[in-house]
Amino acid sequence: MADIDQGVSSEHERRRRFEAIVDEVFEPLQRYLRRRVGPADAEDALADVLMTIWRRIEDAPSPPTLPWCYGIARRTLANQRRGRERHLRLVRRIEAQPAPEPGHDPAEAGPDPELSLALDQLGDEDREVLRLWAWEQLEPREIAPVLDISVNAATLRLSRAKKRLAKAMAGQSAPSSGHRQVEGTQESR
Repeated sequence: MADIDQGVSSEHERRRRFEAIVDEVFEPLQRYLRRRVGPADAEDALADVLMTIWRRIEDAPSPPTLPWCYGIARRTLANQRRGRERHLRLVRRIEAQPAPEPGHDPAEAGPDPELSLALDQLGDEDREVLRLWAWEQLEPREIAPVLDISVNAATLRLSRAKKRLAKAMAGQSAPSSGHRQVEGTQESR
């Protein structure tokens, strides 16, 4: 019981300390951030700064804490700037790539035409579970939440989809045996 009381007291003290720091630094931090970036970015940065203060409240120096908070704000702005620069570099790299041919999606085509044809013979659910497994490198435990199914259902669905894909691939490359398929049976010509 004493541990619970101490935990509640500790949490209460943490909250009280955070609120005291925010009362001291909120307006100066707002001004600091708005002088350096636009209003929308300043609001985002302020939210990040306050989150960092909350996470690091045990590291906060005794008052005055404003210089410590300015340091957090400066690093937050630097992180935002680096994030924007990474984003712009990525956009430039994507823009430098040749445009795909109209109506051609390389991800849809797959690595080879036979595989693409075999995938086209499968149902949407089979194609999706196979793509998640093969292209996204997900395991059934990771596929399950994507498809909103149980892990067992994902494992079973993946296994069945693999079998259907193998059958579709085999059907493409099988030489003609002189037999034709009639309503699920084989019949000689």
